[in-house]
Amino acid sequence: MASVSRANIRLAGSHAGVAIGPDGPSQMGLEDIASFRSIWGSTVLYPADANQTAQLVAAIVDRPGVVYIRTTRGKTPVIYGPDETFPIGGSKVLRSGPADAVTLIGAGVTLHEAMTAADRLIEDGIAARVIDLYSIKPIDRATIAAAARETGRLVTVEDHRPEGGLGEAVLAALADEGVPARVVQLAVSNMPGSASPEEQLADSGIDAGAIAAAAKELVSS
Repeated sequence: MASVSRANIRLAGSHAGVAIGPDGPSQMGLEDIASFRSIWGSTVLYPADANQTAQLVAAIVDRPGVVYIRTTRGKTPVIYGPDETFPIGGSKVLRSGPADAVTLIGAGVTLHEAMTAADRLIEDGIAARVIDLYSIKPIDRATIAAAARETGRLVTVEDHRPEGGLGEAVLAALADEGVPARVVQLAVSNMPGSASPEEQLADSGIDAGAIAAAAKELVSS
């Protein structure tokens, strides 16, 4: 109804994904991105650290329509400076080079896992591009399409169900741009239990080890 009545409303979800840890599946928001992406005229944002969160909160103050920002309950490393800007509809390419053989795309918690995975991959001689897709809707189609053209292989990783989340947003962007690519989607397909955040990410196949393994298989196949 907020969308139908053209209301301007800002919503924040703070207990999202398996990364909340021992509280278990009854407390995990795993369908929120899909729910808000499907609302007409909505905006969906997923910051990865404190400075990015602060900048995006400021950016949505005067944004019209339904805006959803997915925040993280646990502590995450700060990777951005306090003066970094994050345009809505944009993304950040955190690692990139001419030898990139695969692109890792994450947001929030999984961005940090993707960066760790990229470190492990380079030890095996595989250069990986890393994209922070903090704006899931609207999405940065140009950057995604460029990564697909230049690396040909994408691994998307999200602390969310596979249906309607970051991975499907990337696939839709590639379809809109008419760019073919081989894509592996990593998402929470299991029914989580109660465990530490690290154990939850590993059990759901969305931690750094799972990302690195998926990228290696994609590159070698």
